[in-house]
Amino acid sequence: MEMATKTKSLSAARGGLVLAIIALAAVVGIVWSIGTGAVFIPAREVWLYLFHGYDGPLKEVIWNIRLPRTLVAALVGVNLALSGVILQGVMRNPLADPHIIGVSSGAGLLGIMILILYPEAWPWLTPVAFLGASAAAAIIYVLAWKQGVQPVRLILAGVAVSAFLGSGISALLTFYSDRVNGALVFLVGGLSAKSWPELHMMLPYSLAGTALALLGAVHLNLLALGDANARGLGVRVEATRLILTAVATLLAASAVSVVGLLGFVGLIVPHCARLLIGSDHRLLLPASALLGVAVVTVCDTLARLLFAPIELPVGIILGVLGAPFFLYLLRREGE
Repeated sequence: MEMATKTKSLSAARGGLVLAIIALAAVVGIVWSIGTGAVFIPAREVWLYLFHGYDGPLKEVIWNIRLPRTLVAALVGVNLALSGVILQGVMRNPLADPHIIGVSSGAGLLGIMILILYPEAWPWLTPVAFLGASAAAAIIYVLAWKQGVQPVRLILAGVAVSAFLGSGISALLTFYSDRVNGALVFLVGGLSAKSWPELHMMLPYSLAGTALALLGAVHLNLLALGDANARGLGVRVEATRLILTAVATLLAASAVSVVGLLGFVGLIVPHCARLLIGSDHRLLLPASALLGVAVVTVCDTLARLLFAPIELPVGIILGVLGAPFFLYLLRREGE
């Protein structure tokens, strides 16, 4: 008994240490993002500008350009990473990701419609994107339902729905080719010119989704035991799966509505966090959220630096990293 208690204490201490290291990586990513641009600002000056009211020549650059963009990137990382963790837990499939299974495509289709057909309605982009993502999730559930929902059927239905919705996006771009300039970055996923309005639009959805995700950690742990075992422990499996999918949809839709179809964050980050901290969702969810902050802020900074003064959409950097990682997972799962 004493040995088990000691082992549990060591495991908790290790989890806390790993979380602290990931949190430090997130802070480094944020500071590097704020300090990097046409003019480099050392970390000490970033600290003075943000927390000591320093009134230097770059104050407006920090507060009106770099800080809001970095905070948007951080929220996007949190949302997509948490969404990926939830979907992988609900579907018990390591290849689940809001971009791959169609949830992001549902949000993207209605988002593109707003941008192309009703650009004056952009303040409604997040709730409309959520409706699109919810509709996609509902269609996936209907297609996958056969005396209950099996995770494999959910994945296959999601891939099919994603392809169908992608065709709808392509059709819109074809019919309205004269209006696609603003939609191109949305299709790839980019953070260029994101500022306080986008942050304010996204923040309430992010806070609500993050709180609900953390509250669902215990249920994700129970679902990981398998449907039969979860039912034996009193879990209403289908209802729980539906509610958690709705939370993942909210998180993904709020990110997509602001930065567009940013792929692979929900795939890469949960796996990396799982390798570092294990599969207990009580630790995996906060670890993934913090690692999502680090990954998106660092990749966005690289997107600004690599071909400066030309700025790449961050989705290109994530695609370059994510596609090989996806193939690695696919090969590993097939062994």
